[in-house]
Amino acid sequence: MTESDASDDTQANALDAADPLRAMRDEFLIPVHEGREQAYFCGNSLGLQPRTARAHVEEVLDKWAHEAVEGHFTGQAQWLPYHELVRDGVARVVGAQPSEVVAMNSLTANLHLMMVSFYRPTRERPAILMEAGAFPSDRYALESQVRFHGFDPATDLIELQPDEADGTFSMAAIERAIAEHGPRLALIVWPGVQYRSGQAFDLAGIARLGHAAGAMVGFDCAHAAGNLPLRLHDSDADFAVWCHYKYMNAGPGAVAGCFVHERHARTDRPRFAGWWGHEQASRFRMGADFVPTAGADGWQLSNPPILGLAPLRGSLELFDRAGMGALREKSERLTGYLERLIHERLGGTLQIATPREPERRGAQLSLRVVAGRGLSGREAGRSLFEFLASQGVLGDWREPDVIRISPAPMYNNHADVLRFVRAVEAWRGQ
Repeated sequence: MTESDASDDTQANALDAADPLRAMRDEFLIPVHEGREQAYFCGNSLGLQPRTARAHVEEVLDKWAHEAVEGHFTGQAQWLPYHELVRDGVARVVGAQPSEVVAMNSLTANLHLMMVSFYRPTRERPAILMEAGAFPSDRYALESQVRFHGFDPATDLIELQPDEADGTFSMAAIERAIAEHGPRLALIVWPGVQYRSGQAFDLAGIARLGHAAGAMVGFDCAHAAGNLPLRLHDSDADFAVWCHYKYMNAGPGAVAGCFVHERHARTDRPRFAGWWGHEQASRFRMGADFVPTAGADGWQLSNPPILGLAPLRGSLELFDRAGMGALREKSERLTGYLERLIHERLGGTLQIATPREPERRGAQLSLRVVAGRGLSGREAGRSLFEFLASQGVLGDWREPDVIRISPAPMYNNHADVLRFVRAVEAWRGQ
C-alpha cells in the first residue's frame, strides 16, 4: 500500500468514525463477495435486508400456525388492522398526515387506481403531461389510461423533453410546458426523483403551477421515498405513489405506498372500490352499498398481504431511529464525497449525469464512461460495470449507457465510496 493509499484510507475511516449514524450499518445484512462484504450501491433498486425483518415475518408465520383465522382479531399485531402498524411511520418518511397514506398493492396498480379518480379527461381537457424518458411502467400506465378514455396518446400524452445537458430538466422548461398546454391539461404526473438521471424536483412548485393551470397533479416517488425528506402534504399534490423495496428496504416486491391529500378525504370522484376500502365499522355487515373509509384507506381493495407488510415494520423502526433529517445530511456527505473523488481522480474516465446542486438530487449519481481501456460509450460502460461486479462493487445498469451508484445513508459509508473509486482506477489501469 502506498503512502497515498494509506492517507485515503485514513481520511475515509475518520469520516466514518465521525458519522453519527455509523451504527445503522450493523442493522443490515450485507451480501458477501469472496469472503468480503460487498460495496453495495443498489439501494435505488433493492434495499438491503434489515436484521429485524426476519423476526417480523416469523411473527406472522407463528401467528398463522397457532391462531389461524383468529389471527385477524386476537393477540399481538392483529391482521385486521395490520396496515395501521406502518401508517404513522410511512407518514413521517413522506411528510404526510397519517390519514393521507396507505400501504397497499404495487406502485403501478396504485398509479392506475389514482388515475381512475384524478384523471377525468374531457374533450377540452384530455391531456396528461409527463417527462420524456420516464420509467417504462409509468409511461405504459399513462398511455393506457389515455386510450381507455378514448383519446389519442399521440396528441394527448405530452412528453416534455429535457432541456439541460445530460438529460435533465430545468424548472423553467416545466413551467413553459404547463403554460403552453395548460388549457388542455387534465393531469400532470411527474417523478419525485427521475430514475435514470437521479434528478430531484421541486414538487411544491410543480403542484402550484399545475393547479394554477387547472390540472390535477400527482407524483411517482419511487426513487424519492426514503431518499429525500419529502413533504407531500405541504407540496399540495393531489396524490403520490411509491414503492417500499428501494430506499425503504422492505424487500423484493414489497407492498407499495399511496398518498391522497386530505382535501380529497371524502371526495365524490369516481374510484374503483373494494371491500377493504369500505369503512371498518360496517365492513363485516357485508352490505351492498360501498361506504369509503375517509382518507387514503378508502382506496384499498382487498385484504393486505400481511407477509408482504411485515418487513416494512422493521425498516420503519430504523427510519424512526435515524430520522429523515439526519439521513439526508449523511446522504449529502456521502454523495458529495463520491462526486469529489470522481472529479479529482476519475475526471477523464467518468462523466456525472446528475445535477451538481445537492438540492436537485438525492443519493444517486448517474455515471457515463467517457473512455477507458481503449473503449468508449456503451461498450466501455458495460466493461466497467461487469468489472465492478467481479470486484464485489455493485451498482446497476440502465440502458443505454448509465451506471447508477447510490450510496444509501442507512448502510453505506465513505469506505464503500473509496472502494468504488479504486475499483474504477483498477479497471482503467488494466
